[in-house]
Amino acid sequence: MINRNSIDVEFFRQYIKPLKPITTHLSAKGSDAEDIRAIVFDIYGTMFISGSGDNGSGDNGVVKNDSIKTTGLEKLMKKFFITGSADSLLNGLSSKIKKTHEKLKNQGIDFPEVNIDRIWMELLDIDEVESARAFAIEFELIVNPVYPMPHLKQLIDALRTKNVCMGIVSNAQFFTPYLFEWFLGKRPVELGFHSELILYSYQYDCAKPSRFLFKLAADKLTSMGIPVGSALYIGNDMLNDIYAAGNEGFLTALFAGDKRSLRMRKDDMRCQNIEPDFIVTDLIQILDFLRSHHI
Repeated sequence: MINRNSIDVEFFRQYIKPLKPITTHLSAKGSDAEDIRAIVFDIYGTMFISGSGDNGSGDNGVVKNDSIKTTGLEKLMKKFFITGSADSLLNGLSSKIKKTHEKLKNQGIDFPEVNIDRIWMELLDIDEVESARAFAIEFELIVNPVYPMPHLKQLIDALRTKNVCMGIVSNAQFFTPYLFEWFLGKRPVELGFHSELILYSYQYDCAKPSRFLFKLAADKLTSMGIPVGSALYIGNDMLNDIYAAGNEGFLTALFAGDKRSLRMRKDDMRCQNIEPDFIVTDLIQILDFLRSHHI
């Protein structure tokens, strides 16, 4: 079992597989911005390489299966005394998430988000949330291997040194913050992220590109005395990140550093007439935009 309140490095190490970004067709674009006082990040596909290209199990429940994942899931199911096949497990997960999304939409949430631990509790008929979470974490590590983007730690350290306010607005699950502990050795707040500006979708039953999360972030920035127009949001998805954040007045940076996760959304009408303020292909390039910024 995983102790969710600690960094179980030995357990996690068995799942660590170094990943490298896959080059995209885009090039870095943008010039110095005079007054960037805050930088808000997406996580999957932006701060961390995502093997699946997104949050593996917390989005729509559709997991691209392969022989390696099937073998891993079969071992996991055996470990937790779960009968049936890996395919039946994945189909059940997708169905349960879809039904939960429909329920939340009926309650007026435009882009619903599930709490994946609750999904697993219902699907596996598990009464204890800790057991469901232990399963959920290991499941996610199997279906969605992750690894820090190049220069992530260097960028965070540099922004903290410059006293740039850092935040997170991301589609995420309860296990998402553990990535920072496992890979960087500290929780987001300990790394310098502002506690009031860490917004995960599962906490609100609402996911990007809903206006809700970005409006909430904008309100929090305002309460800190930072105009939203002085905050840069960086993400890998033209709809979920650039369109949604731009509509709330954020400066936007498209992270185009990994082909797996780059989402241009050219077929979506909402994205056809918008452009990010910046394009970055390596996270460290963000520092170039801050050279004229004096704290």
